[in-house]
Amino acid sequence: MSKNLPNMLENTIAKIREMVDVNSVVGTPITTADGVTIIPVSKISVGVGGGGSDYVSKNPNRQENPFGGGAGGGVKVTPVAFLVVKDGSVRVLPIPAPANTTADRIVEQVPDLLDKVADFINSRMEKKEE
Repeated sequence: MSKNLPNMLENTIAKIREMVDVNSVVGTPITTADGVTIIPVSKISVGVGGGGSDYVSKNPNRQENPFGGGAGGGVKVTPVAFLVVKDGSVRVLPIPAPANTTADRIVEQVPDLLDKVADFINSRMEKKEE
C-alpha cells in the first residue's frame, strides 16, 4: 500500500481542523449597550472520505508502482440556539429547524392564519357596530 493515501487523509483532516475551531460551535459573545450578552451556539457536521490505489507499472525496472487517488471533506455549520445572559441569569433561545415538508409548512402557518382571520372578523364586527 502506498504512503500517499494516509498522507492525503491527514492533510484533509488538518485543513478541516483549521476551518473548525471552538468558536464555530460556541461563537464569540456579543454584548449590547444595555449589558445583555448574546452567545451563538451551532452544530457542526463533518464528513471526510478518500480512496486510492497503487497501479501496476508497465515499466519492469520501476521500484514503486504509480499511485492514483483522492481525498476530500466537508463541513456544515448549523445555528441551533443563542445563550442570552442578562443580570446574572442565562436563557437559551433555540432556533427552530426549518420545515422539511409542505405539510410542516402549512402547520407552521396555521396560527398566523387564524390570527389574521380573527383580526379580519373583529374589524368587520366593529364596522357593523358603527
